Amino acid sequence: MPAEASVPAFEFLSAGRISFGSGALRGAGPAAAALGSRAFVLTGSDPSRAAPLLASLDEAGLAATAYPVGGEPSLELADAALGAARAFGADLVIGFGGGSALDAAKAVAALLANPGPVLDYLEVIGAGKPLSRPSLPCIAIPTTAGTGSEVTKNAVLASRERGLKASLRSPSMLPRLALVDPELCLGCPPAVTAASGMDALAQLLEPFTCNKPNPLVDALCREGLARVASSLETACREGGNLRAREDMSLASLFGGLALANARLGAVHGFAAPLGGAFAAPHGALCAALLAPVTAVNVAALRDRAPDSPALGRYAEAARILGGGEGGRGGEARRFEAEDAAPVLACLAKRLGIAPLAGFGIGSADLGAIVEKAATASSMQGNPIALSPAELRAALAAAL
Repeated sequence: MPAEASVPAFEFLSAGRISFGSGALRGAGPAAAALGSRAFVLTGSDPSRAAPLLASLDEAGLAATAYPVGGEPSLELADAALGAARAFGADLVIGFGGGSALDAAKAVAALLANPGPVLDYLEVIGAGKPLSRPSLPCIAIPTTAGTGSEVTKNAVLASRERGLKASLRSPSMLPRLALVDPELCLGCPPAVTAASGMDALAQLLEPFTCNKPNPLVDALCREGLARVASSLETACREGGNLRAREDMSLASLFGGLALANARLGAVHGFAAPLGGAFAAPHGALCAALLAPVTAVNVAALRDRAPDSPALGRYAEAARILGGGEGGRGGEARRFEAEDAAPVLACLAKRLGIAPLAGFGIGSADLGAIVEKAATASSMQGNPIALSPAELRAALAAAL
């Protein structure tokens, strides 16, 4: 008999092409012209920021129109944007902005090619039908460093009526081009930089410690965590520091690749129902949850699964993020899994991350959130199944 495999089987999906580098935006026009002639551009709340992109599209001979996405995308916004894209006759969709604009763009590109309302295809709260036809060509251009949405195969949409967020999901939703230009992050405010950076950190730590790791993802996570450790605080403090912006753009990109090819965990399991029920940015929620969830996970693993490899991975992440500081007398410090939560909590404190209570979330909300989070798809990747009491304790610690 052949020896048992030591490396688990895995697959790896990504955008059709990734173009990374300062000034990469200048190549948007020619790249778009190879994919279509009428570009529907979904932007952040201020479409004027997309002026250089629109100029590049015009120079390349494309007709283009901008459509602002004022907040995290909802079912209503997706329907409205879809109608506008159809009226324009779009044959190409471009997302230019944070994760909201990119997710909205991927949703519109998918729905333009598939008949029927968005609820026909939405997971959890919709019919969950597969998207049978490939999405229209989509280009994703992030202007924040956090979500990694430029290289993922889903789009998250909120239903305020149901108090939930759910995804459209299909391999065909992967953008044809992810164009990552760190210069676009130079004007990002410190608070947005901090929250989005902590989101990127969560999307590196959760796939690294999940219950179904991927060796290619592991390499990306280690590199991404190191770049967060060296540059997140600098990017917040020195918004014009291009090297720090490059590091964080890479960390975000690696986090997107990681979550697209491994699993997430309880941080994102909580963020989905919280984001659906409260007007709170996804990155800010993940930032507030990261240390409390890590503390509960490590305690549960130590108690019920002391041989889990996730404990060693939490220790490794603590060492990377903690800078590998020496101990007394200069001897190397040994990091344990239990060090991960304090390292994350100290980072959040230095960045001024607001607790969940800052978004109107209180102790009376915990029961309903725990119930919804327990069934969230991201929760299924947590390194250990958490009890309702453990989930409640993590959430309470984040208030």
